[in-house]
Amino acid sequence: MTSVQTVPVSAGLAAPLPPSEPGSLHALVLQSLDDDQAQEIVSIPLEGKTAIADHMVIASGRSTRQVTAMAQKLAERIKHGGFGHSRIEGLPAADWVLVDAGDIVVHLFRPEVRSFYNLERMWAFGDSGEA
Repeated sequence: MTSVQTVPVSAGLAAPLPPSEPGSLHALVLQSLDDDQAQEIVSIPLEGKTAIADHMVIASGRSTRQVTAMAQKLAERIKHGGFGHSRIEGLPAADWVLVDAGDIVVHLFRPEVRSFYNLERMWAFGDSGEA
């Protein structure tokens, strides 16, 4: 019913994501978050549903310090990967940081803030596969 899918993490508790093309921006984002020990990584395919991006990736960090570090490292990896500059919003508080990488929008949260806003549910609501 829903197109929300999670990325396999080191603990092996999550379901697999749809395949990302090796070398793609999506693959780079997922690998960067996994390398930085992000928790509960979820990727929501948006292609055909909205023009804002092709994917929305949502992940949690254990603290504001980890959320900040993940966002900064991700932006650096995107730039060095040849995908251009990304825009980062929310770093001062680091409760919810948005990284806009063009075709991929990444939301990084502290766990309690993520559960409050529950973006996964909002984007899955009414998802019956219809355009």
